[in-house]
Amino acid sequence: MPSTVTSRRRQLGNEIRRARQTAGMTQQDVAELLGCSQGKINKIESGTVAVKKAELQKMLESFNSGKAEADLMLDLAQSSSGQRGQWAGYRSAVPQWFRTFTDLEPAATEILSWHGERIPGPLQSEHYMLTQFSEDRATDVTALVRNRLDRRRVFDLPRPPYYRFVLSEAAFHRMPGGPNPSVALDQVEHLLDLQTRYPKAYVHILPFDVRLPYVPNDFTIMRFADGTKDFVFVEHVAGGLYLDDEDDFNLFNDAWDRLRGAALERHDTVARLQELAKGYRNQIEF
Repeated sequence: MPSTVTSRRRQLGNEIRRARQTAGMTQQDVAELLGCSQGKINKIESGTVAVKKAELQKMLESFNSGKAEADLMLDLAQSSSGQRGQWAGYRSAVPQWFRTFTDLEPAATEILSWHGERIPGPLQSEHYMLTQFSEDRATDVTALVRNRLDRRRVFDLPRPPYYRFVLSEAAFHRMPGGPNPSVALDQVEHLLDLQTRYPKAYVHILPFDVRLPYVPNDFTIMRFADGTKDFVFVEHVAGGLYLDDEDDFNLFNDAWDRLRGAALERHDTVARLQELAKGYRNQIEF
């Protein structure tokens, strides 16, 4: 997988946390060493903010890190700095809370995504996107569409992540702005085409009649092979949460297993999409 600034920064944060804990120090201890707040140390370890070289060298000395460990962290610090303006231009339309997600998406080895009432960004057809942004009264539709199309390029990488989606059947009946057979047909045909062109992008429909005690809110699990800590992303009205606590991660992983186990297999999903497409065509013709 391609490495990104965000993935390297998160990897560095993991290394700093591991070295700090091995040294028997708390985040507050490191904050006092650097003359900053404990909150800043927490952000450095979570990869939210970059660490200055002088700050890192102070930490390495205090942790009594070995040469190999220190060289790794210094290299990660150097490679994760810079790239000013990567969120300029049309990319500035991406909200702050979602930038970590979009930057890490191409660096992941596996992405497992559950959506109950809507089609997720990488799977949206342009007709669906435009209708959604229009209904939301977006001011810069062009920038938003370009960002969505940028995310779709993850499927074209030489070694794309193993990307698996479970979508509730409801997502194919609740179109942006209300019932719209034209938008629905375009979206279903887009998914059928995607399933043909991208063998590592799997779509599974969760039918209405499956036996589950409940379905959780939308979430996405990201796994990495480059040292970046695996996490779960949960989107909400005001932003999004990045959860990497092991207990939380395991709860979401169990929820994913239940959803995936109840969803249709890929070939059955294709058959269901073909049925949906036929129904929407009939509605349009009628």
